[in-house]
Amino acid sequence: MPSSEQDARVQRSFKDGDLTAYGTLYLVGTPIGNLDDMSVRAVRILKEANWIAAEDTRQTRKLLTHFDIPGRLVSYHEHNKEKSGESLIEKLLAGETVALVSDAGLPAISDPGADVAAAAIERGIPVVPIPGPNAALTALIASGLPTDRFTFVGFLPREKKKAAAELARWSRHPATMIFYEAPHRVVATLRLMLEAWGDRRCVLARELTKRYEEFARGTLASCLRHVEETGPLGEYCVLVEGAADSGADEEPAAAWWADLSPAEHVAAYEERDGVTHKEALKLAATDRGVPKRELYNAIHQGGRDE
Repeated sequence: MPSSEQDARVQRSFKDGDLTAYGTLYLVGTPIGNLDDMSVRAVRILKEANWIAAEDTRQTRKLLTHFDIPGRLVSYHEHNKEKSGESLIEKLLAGETVALVSDAGLPAISDPGADVAAAAIERGIPVVPIPGPNAALTALIASGLPTDRFTFVGFLPREKKKAAAELARWSRHPATMIFYEAPHRVVATLRLMLEAWGDRRCVLARELTKRYEEFARGTLASCLRHVEETGPLGEYCVLVEGAADSGADEEPAAAWWADLSPAEHVAAYEERDGVTHKEALKLAATDRGVPKRELYNAIHQGGRDE
């Protein structure tokens, strides 16, 4: 972590005097369904880039063919991100430009693009965003739920107990929450949300910008019934309203862990939700608003960190 004494590093993306000898990493937004949403600037950047790094080269090749883009494709995804990421950094340090794309939408959101962007920034390589469609915001603006405050949560943990523990953390969150979910998991996720939060307003958005785009607007219970009756189809954005405002004059309810010691708080997560000690520490530290290390030291006086 940089020292607070250091000056902020400023990148002026369009000022010639600030160009380095390095190449530029472009984070290029691509259509989430409808190819007409591709921007003119995105096409130009992809045509000009020395390399195009793609999550799924077969999927991206279709996009490049459609727009007559002859770019050189390289694979960059979750399973090869360390080796491939370092290769991309080497290309950038050598002065070559790299355009990073995901299968759809904006790269670096719920995909490993964030890792290579952070690595490039750490090396002083310019990182320039090329805006484009995003499933979460596309779903939000048409959801009918409040948009003045919202939180993107993304995918929940795959294990049921960990997912339930994560939902418990968000139970009193006041803003609209946005989740991504796969079709084979959406029913189980809606059931967990209903159990954790009660029957709040909910919107299911799927096949966004495509021919069968669909919004199911109602409550968690009614949206759950809809998916159970029709069957889950396509990738989902699940939007759920935040916790109701209890009012300024109403005494806020005490947190369930308020009377527990730090050790009891961590133990409660381990016993109730069946998570590991490390994960329980993280959850309890988040509840208390303290660093995980501080909570660890409070429990294990004089013990070494994990």
